[in-house]
Amino acid sequence: MLEEKVINTINKYELIKNGDNIVVGVSGGPDSMTLLNMLLVLRNNKKFDFNIVVAHVNHAIRKEADEETKYVSDFCKKNNIDCFVKKEKVEDLAKKNKIGTEEAGRKLRYDFFYEIAKKVNANKIATAHTANDNAETVLMNIIRGASTSGLKGIEPIRDNLFIRPLIECTRNEIEEYCNENSLNPKYDKTNKENIYTRNKVRNLLIPYIEKEYNPQIVSSLNRLSKLALEENNFLNKLTKNTYEKIKIDEALGNKLIEGKNTIIISLKEFNKLDLVIKNRLVLYTINKLLGTAKDIEKIHIEDIIKLCQKGIGNKFLIPNKNIKIFVNKGKIFFIKM
Repeated sequence: MLEEKVINTINKYELIKNGDNIVVGVSGGPDSMTLLNMLLVLRNNKKFDFNIVVAHVNHAIRKEADEETKYVSDFCKKNNIDCFVKKEKVEDLAKKNKIGTEEAGRKLRYDFFYEIAKKVNANKIATAHTANDNAETVLMNIIRGASTSGLKGIEPIRDNLFIRPLIECTRNEIEEYCNENSLNPKYDKTNKENIYTRNKVRNLLIPYIEKEYNPQIVSSLNRLSKLALEENNFLNKLTKNTYEKIKIDEALGNKLIEGKNTIIISLKEFNKLDLVIKNRLVLYTINKLLGTAKDIEKIHIEDIIKLCQKGIGNKFLIPNKNIKIFVNKGKIFFIKM
């Protein structure tokens, strides 16, 4: 039974706690309507004590979009759920920002989710990602040549904010749930158009692998994702602990607290580390200083490690315009620019 599966997922990853205020992203499709209806049932049956509001984005691409907005709004009105709607021409947004339509749509949705979460003082944002979505993401990351962290796919909970209660449910299970509960969701016809990479993976690649190689490829990729997530979490914890041990407070001359604009690492201790931890520690330190490690590529990390191995003079690197890294007197300086 799908309800039991979702409850198990929620409990396993501690996705929902009593008192949570949750923004639910709802498009009107089978996945998001299953998520919304499931949360409504769980709340009404007092399985959990939480509040929900809906955020719906009309991308103004297809003529059916207005019907989908009305469908979501009517469902929410019938069930006494606050529904916030944003309509914007995503194609114009994509042209303006010189990005793809798919990327523009995703940014539009998530910006709106953040906006509504702030407006209603929500502490969680629920999205309707499924086991199939996760399998597609893992496969896409493999094709793109992502690092091992890309194998973890879509996390059940991210940043203690985004939750995915349906992440262990398959698309077939969701279709059955919609039929059994007469949800009559709306279907986005563009999901069948093999223009975007994800659609090609979903509609062409995975069915081909299922037919020719492994009928259980979705389950296999989800097992890989779970293992990668567990190992990634372990390595993240190890990296954090290592960082705490080898960071240096310049003012006090010992291993204490980093400054606001500069983080200093012991060069000697850094060079003793295994390469895997060195890679992660560089990213962790940059992220801690800047709040992001975006645009820091593998070649940048390799150059930083080489610089530390030489440890000579005042050599420095500027991986991007936001940070400068140099080695001097047995210390590695990460400086916010």
